[in-house]
Amino acid sequence: MDPRARPYRSVLYIPGSKPRALDKARSLPVDAIIFDLEDAVSADEKESARETLKAALDRGGYGARIRIVRINGLDTPWGRADAEALSGMAADVVLLPKVGSATDIDALAAITGDLPVWAMMETPRAMLNAAEIAAHPLLSGMVMGTNDLAKELQCRHRPDRLALLGGLGLCLLAARAEGLVIVDGVYNAFKDDDGLVAECAQGRDMGFDGKTLIHPAQIEIANSAFAPSAEEIDLARRQIAAYQETEASGQGVAVVDGRIVENLHVATAREILAKADAIRELQEG
Repeated sequence: MDPRARPYRSVLYIPGSKPRALDKARSLPVDAIIFDLEDAVSADEKESARETLKAALDRGGYGARIRIVRINGLDTPWGRADAEALSGMAADVVLLPKVGSATDIDALAAITGDLPVWAMMETPRAMLNAAEIAAHPLLSGMVMGTNDLAKELQCRHRPDRLALLGGLGLCLLAARAEGLVIVDGVYNAFKDDDGLVAECAQGRDMGFDGKTLIHPAQIEIANSAFAPSAEEIDLARRQIAAYQETEASGQGVAVVDGRIVENLHVATAREILAKADAIRELQEG
């Protein structure tokens, strides 16, 4: 599978302290799991959650799902021990909350070494420093923390997320400039399918790779929203075929559905087909 095409349509938060949830996650059709030691774990369970999570990861069974562990912040009583415990866990990525600058990632890397890092982007300072954070050599992904960001901004909730669009856009620009994965924030009303569909559509239209989720009931909607549609796949194939035919004949320019097809359109078309192939490979695996 081409790493650049690897899907991150659905990224589900799972409490690291809940054995039943950790077990159920093995059978869920998600692309990645955030095993959470932070917000989803109460203070009196922080210590035991590390051992519970380690046992689950040691047991395995998560298949091709990317295993991301969100630790507590290094400024909390639990963060350093969480980071140190990662050396004994079968994790693919460490997710650092409340990242404000690249120095926060340096502090983590001093403990976790060369383990790939994702950054929670959830404060105004993170938005303003997004380019610096994205450029850190160990960073491979960003997760939007829209609940915390809204709290910090003191903004009102709107279905169109108007107050958050500036920050979302800054992080998208930074992530794309550095070739990072970037996933959208959670949708809190997990029983509101129509609202989730609309927010996933907005995130996909903006350019996010996928959506973080708080409940398994949200998986199907996210997987559908962030996968290439049948129409997109069909158009991609026709664009590539038309471009190749025109190139071979040496005549004029390629046109599909009344629109000129250039190199950049063919590159996008190939990315769409690669993503569709990668999703199929995950589903068949």
